[in-house]
Amino acid sequence: MDLDFTLPALSDLRARAQRRLPDFAFEYLDSATGTEAGADRNRAGLDRVGFMPSILAGQFEPKLSTHFLGEDWSLPLGIAPIGMSGMIWPDAERILARKAAELQLAFGLSTVSASTPEAVGPLTDGRGWFQLYAPADPAVLKDMLRRAKSAGFTALALTVDVPGESRRERQRRAHLATPPRFTPRIIASTLLNPGWSLRMARVGVPRMRFPESYVEKGQSSADTFVHAGRLIRGYPDWDYLARLRDLWDGPLMIKGVQDPATVPPLLEAGADVLWVSNHSARQFEAGPASIDALPLIRQAAGPDVPIIFDSGVRSGLDILRAMARGADFVMMGRGFHYALGALGARGVDHLIHILRADLVANMMQLGARTYADLPARLLPEPLAC
Repeated sequence: MDLDFTLPALSDLRARAQRRLPDFAFEYLDSATGTEAGADRNRAGLDRVGFMPSILAGQFEPKLSTHFLGEDWSLPLGIAPIGMSGMIWPDAERILARKAAELQLAFGLSTVSASTPEAVGPLTDGRGWFQLYAPADPAVLKDMLRRAKSAGFTALALTVDVPGESRRERQRRAHLATPPRFTPRIIASTLLNPGWSLRMARVGVPRMRFPESYVEKGQSSADTFVHAGRLIRGYPDWDYLARLRDLWDGPLMIKGVQDPATVPPLLEAGADVLWVSNHSARQFEAGPASIDALPLIRQAAGPDVPIIFDSGVRSGLDILRAMARGADFVMMGRGFHYALGALGARGVDHLIHILRADLVANMMQLGARTYADLPARLLPEPLAC
């Protein structure tokens, strides 16, 4: 199969993944919350960011690599953490961690992944970032940080845009419950996708293994899932951030920054990196598009504070849009899981091929030899959508 002709875009990987994944797994990956107006706003916001093409720039090869947080990366791109990633595709966390190391990309592991830091961290070759869902228990927090650090994760991202649970109605329609219930619909969905089912049978039923390791022994599997969820349902405030800063001696990222008014106190509290994200509108649909919040955060932070961007990124052009509007680094979560669902591990290689080709094509159109050339090519007015 010549993938450049059969699956030339991320949208093709998404369509193939939808056919190969159980309905509940795809809906979990693909959905936002509410009417999904927030997800639509993310897309529309990115589409409104336009550039002025350049002419007579001559022949050149754009520089795609970057230096960020003291590391060299092949692209300004990382694999964003997704909770229960291993439910979407069997063993997804370890597959993606290996690929990230091989391709010189950043890899984010969620507290609520289907694997543990110890199983994933050694595979990242020092390129792993740990996304923390704040546990309320101080002893559990301290031990979680110890384990993440010992496993080789070099940076910590505190998630601040999930103050409570969202409904995600599409997931409910797909009968995806917490704890998981093997209803006739769920069983039928797995039987209709034997490739996924056979792989899952080899690695075991996905569970929140990391938080579950702090639940008392002797509980039923359903109770364990519920108690693990409660364990990481902390409600971080400014005092929590101060304690976290004292406990973690590496780069501290704040994931979910949208309001520029919070930037000065975050920096004063010891945040090293601001991560602009609206959780891909999976938590709240009435907020701003992340790409619209990004330049405001950059203005409030100044030119030297490292800024990461995510939410709605689908292409190399979207990466350029984010870089032009103030990001130093971009994260993509869904895209890598569409790639796994479509083609397994080789889908990651094909996705990177797609993104690289798109980056080069668009940078050539803009006469942009480096990412630093992008802001000068931005259109002053948004494109009509």
